[in-house]
Amino acid sequence: MSVTGSRSLPSYALFAAMLASAGLPIYIHAPKFFVDSYGVGLGALGAVLFVLRLFDFVQDPALGWLAVRLRRARGVTVAVALAAMALAMVGLFAVTPPVAPLLWFGITLTVLFSGFSFLTITFYAQGVRKAEALGEKGHLRLAAWRETGALLGVCLAAVAPTLLLGTGAPFAIFAGAFAALALGAGLAMRREWVAADVPGEGGLRQVLGDPVARRLLLVALVNATPVAVTSTLFLFFVESRLAAPGWEGPLLLLFFLAAALSAPAWGRAARRFGAKPVLLTGMVLSVAAFGFAALLGPGDTAAFALICLASGAALGADLTLLPAIFAARMARIAPEAAQAFGLWSFVSKFTLAFAAVTLLPLLEASGFVSGGENPASALTMLTILYALVPCALKFLAIGLFAMTTLNEES
Repeated sequence: MSVTGSRSLPSYALFAAMLASAGLPIYIHAPKFFVDSYGVGLGALGAVLFVLRLFDFVQDPALGWLAVRLRRARGVTVAVALAAMALAMVGLFAVTPPVAPLLWFGITLTVLFSGFSFLTITFYAQGVRKAEALGEKGHLRLAAWRETGALLGVCLAAVAPTLLLGTGAPFAIFAGAFAALALGAGLAMRREWVAADVPGEGGLRQVLGDPVARRLLLVALVNATPVAVTSTLFLFFVESRLAAPGWEGPLLLLFFLAAALSAPAWGRAARRFGAKPVLLTGMVLSVAAFGFAALLGPGDTAAFALICLASGAALGADLTLLPAIFAARMARIAPEAAQAFGLWSFVSKFTLAFAAVTLLPLLEASGFVSGGENPASALTMLTILYALVPCALKFLAIGLFAMTTLNEES
């Protein structure tokens, strides 16, 4: 194992934190921000998010192909993508829409998620080679750093706007902080992008032709959907079902801190007992947490805090181990196929958009109003969507993954 290679692991954690702060937290904050600030309907926002993910179905594999073609100019392309993401984030949260708010929502998110996709693909493809340089169990070691950084990034980005409410412009400050983080992360990783040993030619045929890789992509799709569901509805659930406005930020922080702090422990357990049984344990923990959430009502904030701890810890297993298993499989069957991570990027984003396009209109149709008085039927629908739907999806993911045959390195 290279000592020099190990020393660069913190830069992978920082870059992962930056990327993650532009992923899941945007689905948490952007819809509610545009509802509260510009009066855009929940159904319309969900539809836009879903259309963007349909666009990703074509775009993400194409970006994987582009990442291979432009690999000799990787530092430049990464810098361009970082700049695009920073500008889009500022446009989304810090600029009054110069056109119709719904159109501006779509434009800025298109730029933001295009940069996010390209960087995710490039970053994870580079990680395949980095893990090889780390030696035995390199994928799990890299994943522990990378996904812990990602979870810390999600942590900070998820709670920052709510913690900054007293500033008068919390989302503008959040956007500016993201731009600074993008600059710092890009500088920290600059030596990695210019390395000579970068992924070369490869295609999707090797990936889609492998039954284990196909199954892992399906598991990733189903397994990520419960998190997408709860993330999309988290703010609404705390504010309206628990009747605890003002607690959204602390509870989000608790959830993501539990995920971040548990990630190294899940990685160590996987190296000792095997990734598959450890990940299955985390998935079962998720089901238990989601199930108890269905029993909560107004005033149950303390009980929900315990659920946040348990479900956050379970998320740490999901986000640490499943990407490591997939990356290890890619190292065996298609080490040069950066496009494989285009598929992985699409899967992770599609679940969030699918949750938005299905759940937000259902919630709106039930009579739910953000921040207002809601009938019992609307609150019941919110509980079903937030707690019981994720349970059913997680059971399906457990079954699919349990039937997936893996060896020690996938």
